[in-house]
Amino acid sequence: MRRTNLILLTLVVLLAVVPLFLATRHGGSFSGADSQAQELIDQTHPEYKPWFHAIWTPPSKEIESLLFALQAAIGAGVLGYYMGLKRGKAAAARARQDEPGGTEGR
Repeated sequence: MRRTNLILLTLVVLLAVVPLFLATRHGGSFSGADSQAQELIDQTHPEYKPWFHAIWTPPSKEIESLLFALQAAIGAGVLGYYMGLKRGKAAAARARQDEPGGTEGR
């Protein structure tokens, strides 16, 4: 058990660290798809004017990152709750069927 945990921890660390070295080796930088799309639009159609503007923009990149992380955490919480609920219902149904005189005949 202990060896398995060590192997899994090593793999997680490698998954986090290796992309950092690969991106810097090829001269790449981390940027989002929105900024890449904006650069491409500016190059191909310099006369383009956006037809929509954000209602509210966060005061800093840190706040924007915080809101994005909060949105991801809420989504993960909802998904985890739903999966736990379904698993609990399935376990309860199995327990009822395993009881003597359960719902197998219904």
